[in-house]
Amino acid sequence: MQKSYGPLQVLAPGIQAVVEDWPGRVGYYKYGLCISGAADHLSHRFANMLVGNPPTEATLEIAGGLFECEFGADTVISICGADLQPTINNSPAPMWEAIAVKRGDRLKFSYPKGAGFRTYLAIAGGIDVPKFFGSKSTCLWGKYGGYNGRSLQKGDILRVGSVQDISIAGRRLKSIYIPRFDRTWEVRVVPGPTAAPDFITDQGFERFYSTSFKIDRNSDRSGYRLVSPPGFFDGFWARKDGGVAGLHPSNIVDIGYPIPGGINLTGNLLIILGPDGPCGGGYIIAGQVLYADVWKVFQAIPGRDEIRFRFADIKEAEKSRHDLERFLSGSNLIEE
Repeated sequence: MQKSYGPLQVLAPGIQAVVEDWPGRVGYYKYGLCISGAADHLSHRFANMLVGNPPTEATLEIAGGLFECEFGADTVISICGADLQPTINNSPAPMWEAIAVKRGDRLKFSYPKGAGFRTYLAIAGGIDVPKFFGSKSTCLWGKYGGYNGRSLQKGDILRVGSVQDISIAGRRLKSIYIPRFDRTWEVRVVPGPTAAPDFITDQGFERFYSTSFKIDRNSDRSGYRLVSPPGFFDGFWARKDGGVAGLHPSNIVDIGYPIPGGINLTGNLLIILGPDGPCGGGYIIAGQVLYADVWKVFQAIPGRDEIRFRFADIKEAEKSRHDLERFLSGSNLIEE
């Protein structure tokens, strides 16, 4: 069946709103193209599920709030993720639910209420932007993909799904499955490949797993910088310098960076690499946030929230990924 599209006009761009899909731009990392994609893949996939889209369809990722748009055609939408206090025509709009909207309706977001930073707006029928190397996702640093390779601006007009059959409106994610949002986010990390004992001492890694790190306000989709407490790096490094790679012990001859979720150490600075992060460089990778947990990292609010790491091994990482995919493919998540 032919898809029907209508206009969505951006009235206020907010802090940041970008077109992102899932799993992103897979297969081109080796050529230097970021994977990009939804920073919180879980909320993105729930949002698409509610409006009947495939999980790979693009949504609008709205970070921090203050975004406003007007629909130019009747359709069905859903809003999943952080509570940015959405309203439709100045009346509160439900989250984690499929909502019918009419031509001329205005959707507006305020600031985050409580925990969480990013929310996802899915539109039945999807978002009509060209695919760039197999994905609709925006890479902000590379300025490609999505809508003109950038975040949305006032006056932009997107072509989005328009539907006459609104029977899916009212579908809700069962409350027991709504993800828990917090201000201290615990994420599991598998250490390596450049970790203890060659690069980091056992003492340093014990400290890594027992410290709560505040997220630096200078954090974005390329990476979340962590503020280390005073003395954190005392006795942390297992070597005096990087040898032929450089003067600092974090230096290494170039290595591929796992994104999103790689724990990068650039000097005495911990960075959790994001979906728009660099593909490689000359600094160590101390660990990898589990796929099942990486969505939590980018729901944390820069300048306010904290991240805490918990040790995991490869078996736990693989099991958690399989369990999550099995859960998301289940048929009992939605209340009709």
